[in-house]
Amino acid sequence: MATDHPYARELGDFLRARRARLRPQDVGLEPGGRRRVSGLRREEIALLAGLSTDYYQRMEQGRDVRPSEGALESLATALHLNGDERRHLFDLARSARRPVHTRPRRAAERVPESTRRLLRVMGTPGLVLGRHLDVLAWNPLAEALLGDPADRPPAERNMVAVLFRDPEARRLCQGWETMARQYVAMLHAAVADDPDHPRATELVGELSIHSPDFRRLWARHDVRENVHGTTLFLHPEVGGITVDWDTYPLPGNPGPVLLVFTAEPGTADEERLQLLASLRATRDHSLHTAARRSAQLARDASR
Repeated sequence: MATDHPYARELGDFLRARRARLRPQDVGLEPGGRRRVSGLRREEIALLAGLSTDYYQRMEQGRDVRPSEGALESLATALHLNGDERRHLFDLARSARRPVHTRPRRAAERVPESTRRLLRVMGTPGLVLGRHLDVLAWNPLAEALLGDPADRPPAERNMVAVLFRDPEARRLCQGWETMARQYVAMLHAAVADDPDHPRATELVGELSIHSPDFRRLWARHDVRENVHGTTLFLHPEVGGITVDWDTYPLPGNPGPVLLVFTAEPGTADEERLQLLASLRATRDHSLHTAARRSAQLARDASR
């Protein structure tokens, strides 16, 4: 019978997803006859890891087991986990050993003023994302490339929510599947730090209800601590822009990350990004001038 410990459940889900990803030939086993499961059987993983089938099954069921560091090392090897996945496995197992009433510290997320200054002076699009990929701060170029986060209610200013619930995001981002998979993996890592966090519960619940694509990618249980990639954006004003995007951790534990989009120097993509910045600056100047004129007219009328 499964336990109510959230980390034990998360550990079981992660193990099942990773087991389903492997084929017998991936680990040097003969496929044999017709198989009832898409990946390896529980007894096959248990054999490869040097564990009893019953013990491994109890882990997948989220029951109260306390695997040793050596057992976790063997499981990581048997499941062919990468660096992020291995750390995730150990973190979940260690968290599952703690009493269920022990909760991680939930500090309010804030963006230091020094980071806001950095965003303002950056000559490329930049965003600050919270632990659940909420957009906490952004610069004008990010607004010009991706749209203005202020146009959305605060609860919807989230990179994952935008990717899965905004049809315009799919049209704009030509590498949508890759980017979505990366951000879901990053969200998985964040949720694993505190499965019962109200924001995690709200976000994953809403997206699971409204997006079959999110349910599909969430079920993969991919995990990434930080993400990076290359995407072609089809911008309505300047056309196609291929940019690299990377995340950089900021101070805090767990802390926000800085998401930065850059174009390769000397390319047409860099020129289009500069054109986008110029258009944005011109528009801001026009709005500022219009606002000053309106304020002056109002003052003149009141005299």
